Amino acid sequence: MDNGYAIETEGLTKIYGSGNTEVVAMRDVTVKIRRGEVVALLGPSGSGKSTFLTAVGLINPPSAGRILIGGELVMDGPKALMETRSFRRRYIGFVFQKSNLIPFLSAIENVQIALEVNNWSASASRRRAMELLEYLGVSDRADQSPATLSGGQQQRVAVARALANQPSIILADEPTAALDGRLGRQVMELFRKLAHEQGTGVVVVTHDHRALDVFDTVYEMEDGVIRRSETDAMRTISSPVEDDQKERGAT
Repeated sequence: MDNGYAIETEGLTKIYGSGNTEVVAMRDVTVKIRRGEVVALLGPSGSGKSTFLTAVGLINPPSAGRILIGGELVMDGPKALMETRSFRRRYIGFVFQKSNLIPFLSAIENVQIALEVNNWSASASRRRAMELLEYLGVSDRADQSPATLSGGQQQRVAVARALANQPSIILADEPTAALDGRLGRQVMELFRKLAHEQGTGVVVVTHDHRALDVFDTVYEMEDGVIRRSETDAMRTISSPVEDDQKERGAT
């Protein structure tokens, strides 16, 4: 039953190797991410961020712990409780550092293909793809090839493709690394728009600290351990202005 959470993890752990070669990439990670919440995951290289993302994306199973998506238990330790490939196509959207658009397809065809692999008809998939390109502000580039698009436009098409099947989760791995500050912020704000308007849970792995005000929650990861950011915790405490407004409202 859907309990309002897009993602829940309980004691998520990932170990590579054994004995003297054992490496704990992720240790006892327990988080809850609500539908409509946009989350940043920070941390140095090798801290376990990508391990976490690929685990909840059902690509790289954990060694221990549980993963629930939309309230449904999908991973119990390394054991998948459903057919992961079809589940990913239906419920999870991925956005990467590079747009990874198919170069010989147009922008709209790059979105359509995500629908057609799920047995949408050509006409229905084109309508849905155009709706998404319009929503993301690149419908005027629908018939252009990726090579003719700017970096920001390419990422918007990639986000449209990730949204094609109305996933409950978007997982983004360094989606602004190849963009300048202005375009990077536009993409981050786009994720917030998607989360808040579409009710999608969004997790963004990033090294970019310039747009952290866009996120509802910020987590930091180090040595495989995840914790809520102290700066983010401070943001969740009502500000002096808010406190003053509350006091005036009470009088």
